[in-house]
Amino acid sequence: MDGNKSYKRNRGGRAPKDDPSIHRHVFRLTERENAKLLSLFEASGMTNKAKFIISLLFGKEMRSVKIDKGAVDFYMRLTSLYSQFRAVGVNYNQVVKLLYRHFSEKKAAAYLYKLEKQTAEMAALCQKIIGITHEFEAKHLKK
Repeated sequence: MDGNKSYKRNRGGRAPKDDPSIHRHVFRLTERENAKLLSLFEASGMTNKAKFIISLLFGKEMRSVKIDKGAVDFYMRLTSLYSQFRAVGVNYNQVVKLLYRHFSEKKAAAYLYKLEKQTAEMAALCQKIIGITHEFEAKHLKK
């Protein structure tokens, strides 16, 4: 190897930042102020406290997301109920086809009369569910 050539050695590690954060500031908070800061930090959804405080100081956009567990649970149950109603509708169509295929017109009509009564009860129940849903949305989801 020639002594006149300068070789670049790969030193490894992370590449240096263009504008590193080297200045440090310390401040003290009371218990009440600390609790308020921590609650704001948790509500923001950020993972880094330092970046959160910087965003507060310099007026950057701060996002606060609140998830209502009751509303999420209600939505999940309503979705499940809706899928069950769809399954009942599919089964209803299959039953009507089977009745006309395997029974006489008169006997099929008798069974369909019973099925029609149950369907009317389900329709009334569905109207109640829709009413409860609108009431829940008016009270809890619209702000």
